[in-house]
Amino acid sequence: MAFEPPRIQDSPKRIRVLFAGTYIIDTTSAKLVWESRYYPTYFFPHAALSLDHVSDVKAENAGGDGDKYDLKVNGRIAPAAVTVYSLPEHKHLQGLLKINFAAADAWFEEDEQIYVHPKDPYKRVDVLSSSRHIRVELNGTELANTRTPKLLFETGLPVRTYIPKTDCRMDLLVPSDNKTACPYKGEANYYHVQLTPEQRIDNIVWWYRNPNLECAAINGLVAFYDEKVDVFVDGVKQERPKSLWS
Repeated sequence: MAFEPPRIQDSPKRIRVLFAGTYIIDTTSAKLVWESRYYPTYFFPHAALSLDHVSDVKAENAGGDGDKYDLKVNGRIAPAAVTVYSLPEHKHLQGLLKINFAAADAWFEEDEQIYVHPKDPYKRVDVLSSSRHIRVELNGTELANTRTPKLLFETGLPVRTYIPKTDCRMDLLVPSDNKTACPYKGEANYYHVQLTPEQRIDNIVWWYRNPNLECAAINGLVAFYDEKVDVFVDGVKQERPKSLWS
């Protein structure tokens, strides 16, 4: 579901934010705000954050919307981690503030820790077994060939195909140091594809060593960026989807 930003709605959950050993936020009055259509951010009433934890002076050259302030707790400082909205042009966010998700040590919904960013209550992720015949090629070289893929359907994103490593040319996959994280799936590891000694395409294959419970079925399987490889489904070459990150 796509929203015109900013969409704002109350969250029914107790939200806690941990920084420097202190829960600087502990509230049941958080709001979910879609600043973009991809995922929401938690915003809080000004009263949810003690002034003892916020610098008295605005952070300089912080950029972005709102007034930025340093977060300071127990001698530790997170520069420009707090954004306060109080100006007339921010009327939709009047009386609210947000905390940089990455600046905090941990975020909790009720007693469950969350990662990366809040989950979108309007998004779901389904992993389904399939008997479609999937082949993956790059520059004419076959990288994968399977009849037992798992298809991952994530609201608003292209369908991703996860393939057993035993059905892939693992001799062409080179481990990468790159890692990314997803609040729905967990932490992903990556491979480069080394077609020849001179031709390496970086970070176009990923996999999850320990995916989150709701995506446990993709554990150990690999996925290719369909935007950068040729995919054949039941013998039919698929049109490459437009990359969301290009």
